Amino acid sequence: MFIPLHDANTLKHIKVQWVTLSLIGVNIAVWLFTDFFVPEQVAQAAAVGLGYIPAVAFHHAVLAPGLAIAPDPLTYVTYAFVHAGFWHLASNMLFLWVFGDNVEDAMGHFRFLLFYLICAAFGALCHGLLASDSQAPLIGASGAISGVVAAYVILHPRVRVWVLVFARIPLPLPAFVPLLLWIGQQFFMLIVDPGGSVSWSDHAGGIIAGAFLVFFMRRRGVPLFDREIVTPRAVRSTPAMRRT
Repeated sequence: MFIPLHDANTLKHIKVQWVTLSLIGVNIAVWLFTDFFVPEQVAQAAAVGLGYIPAVAFHHAVLAPGLAIAPDPLTYVTYAFVHAGFWHLASNMLFLWVFGDNVEDAMGHFRFLLFYLICAAFGALCHGLLASDSQAPLIGASGAISGVVAAYVILHPRVRVWVLVFARIPLPLPAFVPLLLWIGQQFFMLIVDPGGSVSWSDHAGGIIAGAFLVFFMRRRGVPLFDREIVTPRAVRSTPAMRRT
């Protein structure tokens, strides 16, 4: 539907989005060593060993010992760092790059990391609940990214975001226009294509978790829905402008 390019949203509480940058770096590194630099057979084994498999998580099946890389409970998180191909990785990391820094700014470094991992885990859980007998590994950061998108639109619905509409037309739009359309698309696809190759339930679970958690995990005093501009005391006299 659209590709995010840039948002005109300055950081107000942190100087550098260390967690966002680190998550992007870790995702790229994992992709390089589980997909790009390795034979296809090794990549498939990594997806099985690190991916979230509902049938295994719900004890309907057992993974062969030689394939198990991470303990079953840990796969609720590890799956979110494994990607199948460059474009799978790039699309997720682009969303994280554009929207993650401002959510991290609103929450702080540690809480944002916790928020990201919880959204990933809840997305996997929703996927598992709707496909508990599935033996196909779920991989990709989309559940966590969906949580970030939901938090962003609740925090900053009126911020201008440059997007490529239909991957062709560059437009500056208020964030709520493309992001609410994107969120609606995820739930629509969950209804019309529940068993497709894309886990829309993972996306939906991440959205639900992100929309709920942002109310409790944001910094004290950080407003919702862009009701007012908040400038931290430490920089009130000489505000530093930084574009993401």
